[in-house]
Amino acid sequence: MATMKDVARLAGVSTSTVSHVINNDRYVSDAIREKVEAAIVTLNYAPSAVARSLKINQTHTIGMLITASTNPFYSELVRGVERSCFNRGYSLVLCNTEGDEQRMNRSLETLLQKRVDGVLLLCTENHRPSPLMIKRYPAIPTVMMDWAPFDGNCDLIQDNSLLGGDIATRYLIEKGYTRIACITGPLDKTPSRLRLEGYRKAMARAKLPILSGYEIVGDFEFAGGEAAMQALLALDSPPQAVFSSNDAMALGAYQALWRAGLRVPQDMAVVGYDDIELARYMTPPLTTVHQPKDELGELALEVLIQRMACRDLGQQRLQLSPALVVRDSA
Repeated sequence: MATMKDVARLAGVSTSTVSHVINNDRYVSDAIREKVEAAIVTLNYAPSAVARSLKINQTHTIGMLITASTNPFYSELVRGVERSCFNRGYSLVLCNTEGDEQRMNRSLETLLQKRVDGVLLLCTENHRPSPLMIKRYPAIPTVMMDWAPFDGNCDLIQDNSLLGGDIATRYLIEKGYTRIACITGPLDKTPSRLRLEGYRKAMARAKLPILSGYEIVGDFEFAGGEAAMQALLALDSPPQAVFSSNDAMALGAYQALWRAGLRVPQDMAVVGYDDIELARYMTPPLTTVHQPKDELGELALEVLIQRMACRDLGQQRLQLSPALVVRDSA
């Protein structure tokens, strides 16, 4: 494999001149540039990104660690992060933990050892990296996305799940529904608990009772929503409307209603959360709480770049506001 020294020798110039031609960071005469470029073609020389990163102590690479899920929310969020990275001249290395703690810690260690410039973490409280591991790499800026504060100085960006749960439930109340159920996510996750709390606050404000069996704990997955709706339909007094704490479970709920021969919203109104792309293509299109995924990814990267430029910044905790998207399911 040809080296920069080989190019310089063939072109009859110094290695620094070859570097200036490749990086275009200093004036080089047209005649010299042509010699260097001809030597590069002849030798099929490719600059070493590793060598350059060691020299400038930057790789222009961002690592991202995500817990696997069938929920389309995560793939849409990753897409937004990748787009933001590309627009800012960074490459994204994505590691999928598939819910395995050992794999998560090994993947994070690999990212940190490969000298990524920063790390984005999209995990949960019950599935998060070891604080000791992060402390071993204090120079690597880290931003947590969409979950509760971590025991450390990492920056945090998340949506206002409490407000989102309140907005969704309040909309159903304003539509005239009085028997309203809630399908929550796993209650060991802060967003799930906050969306449930928002539901409860809206119901209490309207002085509406939450009947026995109306709070069903789901898993944020399609199958969990289907099972939860089946349980609600089996109650002596099924609800008139359901707030699902994410769109994936709402879609599962649709399936259960369809199998039971029921219609949305005539027999059961449904409101979701996240506003995934699939929501608008459901029959009927799903009313949902829009979580700003693109803004979340863009802001996370912006905060990470700020942290990389100024390591002495205080910890940042930023919150994005959800908004209701009214369609035809409620």
